[in-house]
Amino acid sequence: MRQLKKAYLEITNICNLTCAFCPGTRRQAGFLSPDDFRILAEKLRPHTEYLYLHVMGEPLLHPRLAEILKCAEMLSFKVIIVTNGTLLTAKGELLCKSPAVDKVGISLHSFEGNARDGLADYLTECIRFAQAASAAGKKCALRLWNLDGRDIQGANTQNEEILTALEDIFPKPWKVGRRGTTLAPNVFLELGERFEWPDLSMPERKIPSFCYGLRDHVGVLWDGTVVPCCLDHEGDMPLGSLYEQDLEKILDGSRAKSIYEGFSRRVAQEKLCRRCGFARRF
Repeated sequence: MRQLKKAYLEITNICNLTCAFCPGTRRQAGFLSPDDFRILAEKLRPHTEYLYLHVMGEPLLHPRLAEILKCAEMLSFKVIIVTNGTLLTAKGELLCKSPAVDKVGISLHSFEGNARDGLADYLTECIRFAQAASAAGKKCALRLWNLDGRDIQGANTQNEEILTALEDIFPKPWKVGRRGTTLAPNVFLELGERFEWPDLSMPERKIPSFCYGLRDHVGVLWDGTVVPCCLDHEGDMPLGSLYEQDLEKILDGSRAKSIYEGFSRRVAQEKLCRRCGFARRF
């Protein structure tokens, strides 16, 4: 049985924000029902214990999130939620109380792409949740992108203000590690540069390529389509339906094998993979 570090199971592809750095999706919009979540999650469980509840979309928008988390708890998953943070007032208590939730990532960089006013209130709520999550034994990652600087197109010009606000609540010195910075027990700051999401309209990159898709993770869209990685936002590389096949059979399929073996030779076999800006990191 193929073992993966994690799986991405999209419970909705609907979001309440329109961020400049996010490509969105033209796929049919919808929510994964709790019954269908159980079907798909049960098929993923033999392969991993870590389950991310997104590919696209804002997971806290799901009207039956409590039922989904309960099912994940019964299946002994460790759930990771990545959210834009705007719905923490309504859903924060649920996340803190759910035994299934292991970590919550808050994309603080989503704020700038949607509003210029109210940053202080937004940060206050995100920080308040981080403190509550820490007290409940959950990990909370405060995420910032676009660290290339103000002169780079798309740079997050509010990073300095955000970092100052964090330092007011979590005084330095901070413990800087390879995978992030610890601000307080179970509260982390994760920093990164903006990257271009892969899209078939982009030019190809004809250089050696590598990806961890199919090596340490897979993605499952809300309609049950299995894709090689969490950046296939349009489902351009469908490997099969998890409703119709077991994951092991899908991973043994010709397309999945071609992708995996290609990256073993540092060759991107798929058109979308040859247009992936994230792959530059490898």
